[in-house]
Amino acid sequence: MPESSSPLPLQATVPAPGMSADDDTQNTGAADVWPELEKAEKLARGAALKWASGVFYRPDQLERLGQYRKRESQRTSSIQSRLKSAVQSYLEGVGSGLEQLRLALADTREVSCTLGEVRSEWSGKASGFQSLEHLREIASEHERLAAAFNNLPHLFSVPVAVMETRRLIESRQLLEAHAHLMELEGWQDDIHRQLQRTSGPSSEGASLVFDYFAGVRQLGEAFAKELWEVIRCGLVLVRQDPTPFVSAVRIIEREERIDCTLLDTHDANPRFMPPGRPKNWRTKFFLVIEEAIAVRFQATYLDIRGPELANHLVALQNSIMNDLTTVKHLLEQCCPPHYHISRAYMLMYHKCLSAYLQQVVSWDLESSEIFTVLNWVLHVYHSPEMMGHPDLCSEVDFEELGPLISQDALEQMQNKYVNTVRASVSEWMQKALEVELLDWQRDQEPDFDHEGFYQTSLPTIIIQMLEENARVALVISEALRDQMIVMGLYELETFLTRLREALVDYGKEWRKDHTNPKYYLHYLLAAINSCISLRGAIESLQQQQSTAPQYINRAPPCPQVVLERTTKRACRLVIDELLFEVQPQFLHLLSRSWLSDCEVIDGICNSVDQHCSHCRRVREPYFQFLVVESQWALVVEYVRTLMQKPMVCRNSEERSHLSDRMAQDALQLGDLFHRMSSRQDDDHCACSQGPQSCEMLTGVLSALAEFIRINDTSMLSLEVSGLITKYPDISEEHVLVLLDVRGDVPREVRGTVLDILQQNTHPLPQGYRPIFNDILVPARSMPFCLPTVKCA
Repeated sequence: MPESSSPLPLQATVPAPGMSADDDTQNTGAADVWPELEKAEKLARGAALKWASGVFYRPDQLERLGQYRKRESQRTSSIQSRLKSAVQSYLEGVGSGLEQLRLALADTREVSCTLGEVRSEWSGKASGFQSLEHLREIASEHERLAAAFNNLPHLFSVPVAVMETRRLIESRQLLEAHAHLMELEGWQDDIHRQLQRTSGPSSEGASLVFDYFAGVRQLGEAFAKELWEVIRCGLVLVRQDPTPFVSAVRIIEREERIDCTLLDTHDANPRFMPPGRPKNWRTKFFLVIEEAIAVRFQATYLDIRGPELANHLVALQNSIMNDLTTVKHLLEQCCPPHYHISRAYMLMYHKCLSAYLQQVVSWDLESSEIFTVLNWVLHVYHSPEMMGHPDLCSEVDFEELGPLISQDALEQMQNKYVNTVRASVSEWMQKALEVELLDWQRDQEPDFDHEGFYQTSLPTIIIQMLEENARVALVISEALRDQMIVMGLYELETFLTRLREALVDYGKEWRKDHTNPKYYLHYLLAAINSCISLRGAIESLQQQQSTAPQYINRAPPCPQVVLERTTKRACRLVIDELLFEVQPQFLHLLSRSWLSDCEVIDGICNSVDQHCSHCRRVREPYFQFLVVESQWALVVEYVRTLMQKPMVCRNSEERSHLSDRMAQDALQLGDLFHRMSSRQDDDHCACSQGPQSCEMLTGVLSALAEFIRINDTSMLSLEVSGLITKYPDISEEHVLVLLDVRGDVPREVRGTVLDILQQNTHPLPQGYRPIFNDILVPARSMPFCLPTVKCA
């Protein structure tokens, strides 16, 4: 048979190795009785077939069949022997158990019979035990009488002992008094315990004993009152004579040991606990000390208002430190170490002081009082002069103490401080403004500073007020300083608004009577300098802020914007005053007399020079701002006069004369503007934009003069294009007025010029300041025409 061929299948009837046909027959019979045995037999045969098919896979392995048969026979014999041994052991155990059950059944029958005999005998003798009930009562009565007989000496000696103990208490001999009191209480407890054991806690005897020992209870209350009075005055006693305090502490410890003993006994046998126990005098010890400390923190607002609050807190600090020093060096020696008396005192002082300060905070305090409390809470309390003292730091950590005032209460107090200071600042600012308004009405010039500029007391008052509040708030914390700065900026914004309104009213008053106030211009210039000083103060305050402020439900303060508006309003009033001064001279412009001499423009220049001499009392950059605005206002007023009071030239000679006069005026104004743009003092320089501004402004007059000078009207369209290029805000009305001034422009040229204007309409370039927009041209009168005549 080749090795690669599959093995021949074995027949299912072939017995497994080590099994015979008789065994198979026996197993079949057993399977009828035990179905599980048949299942196990089938599994065993299947396993044997699987094993045989694997072992005899090749013909050469059949040679070893005898060896396999012998080995399996030995294994079968070993298994059978182990099974027989196990079955034999099991059968022996079952037999032993059955024997014990038989013995137990016999014992049970014997006990049952004995119990039946006892029951029958007891039922017959039950009536005999009833006669023993009277004997039991007599025994109980005898026990009570014996206890009463034994306690008679104690009972008769109670009144004397009570009187002696009361005498000792009154003389403050606490240890002796406590010994007598413990003896009395011991007698009382023994009698109560015996009565409870014999008659129960609610018997009539217990009530009698309770009433009899009422004096002992009163004595205990008096002793406790005297004891707690000693504890309450402990700090005073240890400085003089610590003996009473030490005796009180020893008594408290003695009572604590009695409490512990009674509690342990009660836990083991919870039948009797003497009345009034446990006393817990050690806990009461600390409560009495805390009550004594709390009594010292009592005051009303009327007692410590104003400067007295600071003195009160200083006295409080000295008192606390003296007490804690006494506790550390004296009282600690009088108490057991486990009391940690120094730490307990610090915690109790902190607790009582915190409650007291909560009461102080609830009062309607002023700003100085709030500052005193905040400074004391945040800086003095934790300083080395108080709780941060080196002798006290080792007892309690600051984190264990916690804050003296809660964070919410502290924030409320700081907000209250800020609001209180806000009201004061607002009031003082209003008073300073009222004083400033009175100064504006004086009949003398404003004061000068060391540099020769006008000044008033207003900015100094405001700046000192804001900086002082910020400096004082910084003593408390940077956060409070930031709050104070923000508050100051808000109030300064409101103040500047009121100042601007006051300037407007000041200008209206001057317009009604130009002679009053006498020094109207000077105080306007002083107001400008005040605004310049306030600008520096605002920047200084903002730089002092440590963090960017958070604004909730409120817009941030913008004092710079309001300050700029106020300053510009004052400058506008100064320019209006200048225009009022030169208005009489401008009335003579474009008249026949103006063409013949230069007195008009000389008068304007003199008025402007005089005005500029006053403006030199203004600090930079607003001096140059006033100069530029004055130049601009003069040129605009000159052009406005030209537009609103047109002069019609009758010939080329008048046009030439008019243009020469305007050109000459432009030169004089240019020289004036150059002089205005520079300082007389050597330590100040001119504005770099001055010359360019002068040339641009005078260039307007030169361009208009050149427009009038042109003899060839056909060139007017080109000239108009140049005007539009330089001054894009010039309108059709302005050009028509210029054409009317010339007096020689035909209809066709006018149409051409108007077409050019319409074609060259462009938006104003960025950065260009309009000149002609603010110059209104009077409405042109329309010629009256008959209906039958065609209008030109």
